[in-house]
Amino acid sequence: MKFATEASRIAVGRSDVTPARGDWRFKDPTWTENPIFSRIAKTYLAASNAVDSVVDNLAKEAPHRADQARFVAGILTSALAPTNYLLGNPAAMKRAFETGGSSLVSGVGNFLHDMRHNGGMPSMAKPGALKVGEDLAITPGDVVHRDHVAELLQYTPTTAKVRQRPVLVIPPPIGRYYFLDLRPGRSFVEYSVSRGLQTFLISWRNPSPDEAEWDLDTYTERVLEAIDTVREITGCDEISTIGFCAGGILNTLAMNYLSAQGERKVHNAAYAVTLLDFGRSAPIGAFSSARLLDVARANSQRQGVISAQAMGSVFSWMRPNDLVWNYWVNNYLMGQDPPVFDILSWNADGTNLPACLHKQFLDIFQFNPIVKSGALTVLDTPVDVASIHVPIYVTGAINDHLTPWKGCYQTTQVLSSTDVTFALSNAGHIASLVNPPDNPKASYYTGPVTRGEGADTWRAGASQVQGSWWEHWADWANKRGGKLIPAPTSAGSETYPSLGSAPGSYVSRAN
Repeated sequence: MKFATEASRIAVGRSDVTPARGDWRFKDPTWTENPIFSRIAKTYLAASNAVDSVVDNLAKEAPHRADQARFVAGILTSALAPTNYLLGNPAAMKRAFETGGSSLVSGVGNFLHDMRHNGGMPSMAKPGALKVGEDLAITPGDVVHRDHVAELLQYTPTTAKVRQRPVLVIPPPIGRYYFLDLRPGRSFVEYSVSRGLQTFLISWRNPSPDEAEWDLDTYTERVLEAIDTVREITGCDEISTIGFCAGGILNTLAMNYLSAQGERKVHNAAYAVTLLDFGRSAPIGAFSSARLLDVARANSQRQGVISAQAMGSVFSWMRPNDLVWNYWVNNYLMGQDPPVFDILSWNADGTNLPACLHKQFLDIFQFNPIVKSGALTVLDTPVDVASIHVPIYVTGAINDHLTPWKGCYQTTQVLSSTDVTFALSNAGHIASLVNPPDNPKASYYTGPVTRGEGADTWRAGASQVQGSWWEHWADWANKRGGKLIPAPTSAGSETYPSLGSAPGSYVSRAN
């Protein structure tokens, strides 16, 4: 009824419906200047709003079903946008006229290329435009350890003195590590080194079907080995860690094992956009149907891995306007090459996930065992996150569609630390991680964390700070980093000599 009323107002030119701020689809002036196109846009937006209202009403009674409905409805309404079709996109028609049709010819070529080489999805980046080791991942360092699972990188100090306690960076096993080392000025590890922190990083190998049996035991054991390697190289008994996204899960499992063994090898730990408690509603809940998860498990078991392309497609369809149709319009209707941009090049350079690890992640997603004492066993050790007492630093991101910030905040509550810090970035999932201090748009919220305090209560008492959480975390890590010592003049040690320069061989290896 509301939509019918709004449609009548649109017909007589009295509607106030407008695109959301930042909606790239309707930025061409034709959408406001031409009465026909204006009515097309308003009718589409009003219809989309009506569908969203139906889903919002469903959420009050059945949140889980609403997550699934919102996902499907989002795909449907985004696909029906008039801008996705040549005759409904005035900018594309203008470009076709101006280029004498050559833009359409180029668009067909781009479409055929993606059908053959990109699984039918529009490419986000031009292949080969930016090269790892030349344009990306160029912070100086060395490979100081390598086995069949991962390489360990040690970055070259840039300060005369460094903190005695080193930092081990644990990236997720999904995707390549160099989102943490993009270009100079946009590199987390470069910034970490510049703050006088001895910085080490795990570079995971891209698994093939031959590694289908790699599981949480495999990856957690490799983290533990990296911890011991860093301790030997630096001569420091206790190190700092920071886990990013699923790397934070591996960080937790390693610390749980150490706690069970009565060993204190990790002095403090940081978590960046990491979920340990999957009990909250989230956009990714659209995939939590038991039948759908069983199909996903069967597919990866049959193939040995879930491919980078398959995972990339799933994540893309969670934000179809930005990650699918944006490139559909650019590549096919406008006939332009995908943009050359560092984070997009990284996003297109995915990795596989071993079948066993994929199954375990799906089980974590479906049954939420990490926060249930004894429900998960890794390295023959029952997981009890309440046994972790080290100082922790946790980040979330306001616009995160993968790990909602309130779920990330819950990490501060499920661990038993009494020294807890939480920072909330103003960006999205990956944008919050690639967030250098000189970004004029960057800001974050921070404030004291109290045991038993909910996320909304924390947010109400938090203060907004201009700048990047990188700065805040580096201050925190330095405070807990021990005394200043002369920076090492060479990489590795007698036991672990340099095996070559960073970024190493695994970061660009197909398998």
